[in-house]
Amino acid sequence: MKKILLIAALITTTIGTMAQKYTSRAKSPKELLNDRYTSGLFKNAEGTIFDIENETLGSYLNILDWLEGRVAGLQVFVSGSGVRVPVIRGSVATIFVDEMRMDALFLNSLPVNDIAMIKVIKGPFAGAVGNGGGGTIAIYTIRGEDDDEEEEESPSQIP
Repeated sequence: MKKILLIAALITTTIGTMAQKYTSRAKSPKELLNDRYTSGLFKNAEGTIFDIENETLGSYLNILDWLEGRVAGLQVFVSGSGVRVPVIRGSVATIFVDEMRMDALFLNSLPVNDIAMIKVIKGPFAGAVGNGGGGTIAIYTIRGEDDDEEEEESPSQIP
């Protein structure tokens, strides 16, 4: 009897695994964007993803100004020296640009038109010093190969 139950369990597991392979759902555009830009801990962390490549940001000088009001719990405060500081749920958020930790002052010099994707992680993040208890804002810039693809898609002008 034990052999029959063991064989039935093995068959059920095998069929379940095979069915899962064939019924996996297609990834959403944001999941594809996450796969394309993120790596390591950033890929696995749950967060809100913004596809900036398809947004018009011409009037914003700092990406934090654009994010404010689009992320629940995010507030942007301006320090006495004019630096915008992101605060998520009462704690200062950690900022990463292309998965390297940056100071909020750096965002003043980062052109918003160079940004491809933003991932906002509201909870603690293991990749940040002290687990990023105030949340994390991961900003990804447009890569060189992405610029080449855009140029190839646009029709060339003949003089």
